[in-house]
Amino acid sequence: MPRIKICGITREADAQFAASLGVDAVGFVLAKSPRRITPEMARKITSSLPPFVSTVGVFVDMDLDSLRQIAAFCKFDWIQLHGSESPEYCRALDFSVLKAIRVSSRQSLKAMAAYSDSVGGFVLDTYVKGQAGGTGKTFDWVIAREAKDYGPVILSGGLTPENVKEAVSTVDPYGVDISSGVESAPGIKDHLKMRRFVEQVRYETRKG
Repeated sequence: MPRIKICGITREADAQFAASLGVDAVGFVLAKSPRRITPEMARKITSSLPPFVSTVGVFVDMDLDSLRQIAAFCKFDWIQLHGSESPEYCRALDFSVLKAIRVSSRQSLKAMAAYSDSVGGFVLDTYVKGQAGGTGKTFDWVIAREAKDYGPVILSGGLTPENVKEAVSTVDPYGVDISSGVESAPGIKDHLKMRRFVEQVRYETRKG
């Protein structure tokens, strides 16, 4: 069954509801974004979550020392990097790391080979010029299927409760990652959409 991560959490109530749905992880954006959250609020939310819900901090090109301090303060289990961070940067972190790859074509996958020994998996998001993530746009999922040769793939980019069954059927990813697709406004999660998304992922898996 694909793991489920709901990202862009800004409110404790949304994190708690995600946990009640049985999601595997929740994500917090600590970079420039409409969903940016302060370290203090992230720590408050992560401290309130029940066991076995992983917490993921999303960063973009932050200096190592600052990232380490913030991640430790927030009690994150994983670090997700959405910038131009090198494999050496990833290895230097004392955390489990996911590297985001912004996909525009098959050429985008070439960068993954250099990171295979440096990270625990890859978040495949849609390339949009000038945006590090959270675009709400999809890309060719056949490319994501090919990307699995480089390591565990977490499919992101434009997923919704309406299209996630097709995405899971096409890619069979290690996990799925959604943010804007379950929102009523940036950073404000719609609980009905969250529930529907989780139900659709689990339905597709049971059917298979």
